[in-house]
Amino acid sequence: MSGKPNNLSRNARLSVAPMMDWTDRHCRYLHRCLSRQTLLYTEMVTAPALVRGGALHLLEHDEAEHPVALQLGGSDPVELAQAARLGAAAGYDEINLNCGCPSDRVQSGTFGAVLMRQPATVAACVAEMRAAVDVPVTVKCRIGVDDQEPEDVLPEFLARIVAAGCERVTIHARKAWLKGLSPKENRDIPPLDYDLVQRMKGLFPNLHISINGGITSLDQAEALLASGLDGVMIGRVAYHQPADILTQADRRIFGQGEDTTAETAVADMLPYIDAHLTAGGRLHQITRHMLGLFAGRPGARAWRRVLSEGATRDGAGPELVEAALAHVTALAPEAKAV
Repeated sequence: MSGKPNNLSRNARLSVAPMMDWTDRHCRYLHRCLSRQTLLYTEMVTAPALVRGGALHLLEHDEAEHPVALQLGGSDPVELAQAARLGAAAGYDEINLNCGCPSDRVQSGTFGAVLMRQPATVAACVAEMRAAVDVPVTVKCRIGVDDQEPEDVLPEFLARIVAAGCERVTIHARKAWLKGLSPKENRDIPPLDYDLVQRMKGLFPNLHISINGGITSLDQAEALLASGLDGVMIGRVAYHQPADILTQADRRIFGQGEDTTAETAVADMLPYIDAHLTAGGRLHQITRHMLGLFAGRPGARAWRRVLSEGATRDGAGPELVEAALAHVTALAPEAKAV
């Protein structure tokens, strides 16, 4: 379905954000059925889990997912370098360091958004990871945390990681409040500051800067790219309404390929589902990511209901997905025009 990328910076013009419990390998396979070009990210995988815990199953992915990046969490340069090496050996096209997640669990591990307070540590991590692998090492960060002044701290943070060898960064254009706001609230309550991210592009013209946070449409993505930013990363909307974001992405964002459809993505998923079930997997492990595929379309509610109610049952298989799809196709305009 997709081969190794030739120009990952170009793929990074549009990416789907790493999202815990959401962007697993089944989700990424679905997204790849919708867009051949968009850069995909794993959920965050902690370096200790790989290096100390030996949880190499967390690196499993399908060859069809490329271009795909592994996001790592951690703060120990040596351990992150070891984890990056494992990720590159597993075939990932990029290794990304998480400096943006605000959850308590991440803070207790001294990584994620708390690293915005430790630019020297982040730079050391980037340098060690760069030395360990041949694939790009990138960073995803916030504009600051808590009482930091983003206008002051973000330029220093970027200068440090650029000096360490980072050539691409994704900036979530919000502060993270490590105390007082939940991870969910941190995705909505702190105000967005797109202008600050634009100014960073002016200060670091050779740094590939992608913007993240509050982007809900391809129209908005195109406008941000036209403003001079190098890439746009979309999170929750790409998960809940994947067809709205990804079916036109290859043509509109990358200027190549034809639009896809949610229906063809379902057809492409059926052999994948069959293989997963044959290997002992369960249908709902895949279909939970497909619930929003027809969001906003006639039959979408029935599609969700059939999958939600039936996919967890013993013996549920591809025929359930086809039955759910029938509720949508029966209401499609071409079906009524007979």
